Amino acid sequence: MIPLKDRNPTRRFAIVTLGIIAACVGIYFFVQPNGQGGIVQRTADEQVQEITWTVEHAAIPCELVEHRPITVPEVIRTFRDGDTAACQPVPTGPPVDPHKNIYLAVLYSMFLHGGLLHLGGNMLFLWVFGNNIEDRMGHFGYLLFYLAGGLAAMAAHVALQPYSTVPVVGASGAIAAVMGAYLVLFPNVPILSIVPVFLFGLLVEVPAKWLLGFWFVSQFFINPNTGVAWAAHVGGFLFGVMVALLFRDRLLSQGPAVVLPEGST
Repeated sequence: MIPLKDRNPTRRFAIVTLGIIAACVGIYFFVQPNGQGGIVQRTADEQVQEITWTVEHAAIPCELVEHRPITVPEVIRTFRDGDTAACQPVPTGPPVDPHKNIYLAVLYSMFLHGGLLHLGGNMLFLWVFGNNIEDRMGHFGYLLFYLAGGLAAMAAHVALQPYSTVPVVGASGAIAAVMGAYLVLFPNVPILSIVPVFLFGLLVEVPAKWLLGFWFVSQFFINPNTGVAWAAHVGGFLFGVMVALLFRDRLLSQGPAVVLPEGST
């Protein structure tokens, strides 16, 4: 299911949510090599440039576990030989970027994306669910929550794949935290969504609890060979659920009442 909009009023302008969207879009098209290349088929040299740039800027579990930048031999084994767990306890070659701040890279990764579909899907989910969470938490509190959700998501991913040498990019983990909070605070709000049916899409309104619940369960059935960091999604979502449960009464008192259509439960 693809959410398009929710029937959930706000009282604050979602400046932080829009700022995050603008940052992600701007970085993708004006900073990342893959975004600057558009949809045109990239040459081998451009692909190498893209891989090198991503390795130099994105978070990598191996780096966080070993507390050092990834090495050239590890990158070669990862991207040429297909060994996604090429992390070496004792490095045998020079680092790709000896000056890389591997901890700040966790923050950078939240604003990087692997393609247009990745970017578009993340920003759509963030807009649909983020504006209401920002409205309840306030701008500064929401920003802290969003970044903390991204950190929790990364921690979950590293815990399950500590020797992965594949760069982690995308706002999905932080957005999953937003979705988890939305599930707790607004489980019955109708979400206008597209449900794919064969080659067509059916436009329906689905209660948030069913759409978000379906999304969460589906993460456990993702093919591990697709490269999707499903553990980050799960970790971020559970973080959002726990924070929202902890502050539920306070958060629900911070905004307008949710108006549900007749017959909603």
